[in-house]
Amino acid sequence: MRVDVERHHQVSTLTADGVLDSSTYRSLRDTVIKAALDEPRAVIVDVNRLSVPSDSAWSVFTSARWHVSIWPDVPILLVSGDVKRRRTIASCGITRYVPVHPTRESALQAVANTPLALRRRARIDLPATRFGVRLARAVIADWLTRWDQQHLIPAAGTVATVFIENVLAHTCSAPVLVVENYQDEITIAVEDCNPRPATLREDADRGADILSGLAIVSALCRSWGSAPTLSGKTVWALVGPENRL
Repeated sequence: MRVDVERHHQVSTLTADGVLDSSTYRSLRDTVIKAALDEPRAVIVDVNRLSVPSDSAWSVFTSARWHVSIWPDVPILLVSGDVKRRRTIASCGITRYVPVHPTRESALQAVANTPLALRRRARIDLPATRFGVRLARAVIADWLTRWDQQHLIPAAGTVATVFIENVLAHTCSAPVLVVENYQDEITIAVEDCNPRPATLREDADRGADILSGLAIVSALCRSWGSAPTLSGKTVWALVGPENRL
C-alpha cells in the first residue's frame, strides 16, 4: 500500500492507494494516527483508490480515531466519490465517528466550518541519557511559565520524568518531548521508537509494595494513553488544575 501525504492550510490530506487487508491494516492505521499526532486542523483520507475486499476492514479508520479521540482530538474525515462505497462505509458504522464526504472540497468545507481550537505547542528532541530528564524538566518549567501555567509545573515535570525514564529503561530510543497547552490543561507527550505500547502492570511477587511510574502518572493526570505510530509510539497524559501538586 502507498499513502501520499500533503499538508495545506493546516489540514493533512492522505491519499491511500492499494489493498486494505490484514497485511496492510496496521500500517494504514498507524499512518493516520501519526498524521493526527502532528496536530493539523484535521486529517482527510482520500479512499477513492483503495481496494477493500472485506467490508470489516473499514474499521481501520474508527480504530485510528479511537487512538486520538482524547488527545490530540483531531477529526478524521474520509473522501469517496463512489455513492455505493459511501453507503458501505456508513453501513459498517464508520460514519458515527469518521464522516465520509463525496469530494475533498466538501470535506475541506466541513473542516472550515468547525471552530479552530487555540493550542500552544512546543517540542524538543532529547538525548538518550539521564541529562534528557533534567533538560525536559527545565524546558517544561520555561514553557509553562511563558504560558502562565506555573501551577502545573510540578505535576507536568513528574509525568515527563516517568515517561522519559521508561524510554531510557525499556528502549534504545532518544525520546522526543511534546508539551501542549489547551484551555486549562497541559498535555505531556513523549515519542520513542519502540512499538510496544505502554501499559500499567502490577508486580505479582511484590504486590502493592512497589509503585510503578505509570501508576504515579495515572494518579497525577486526568487521563493518559499510548498511541502507535509508524516509527514506534507516543505516550501522553493530560494534566489539569485539579492535578496541581
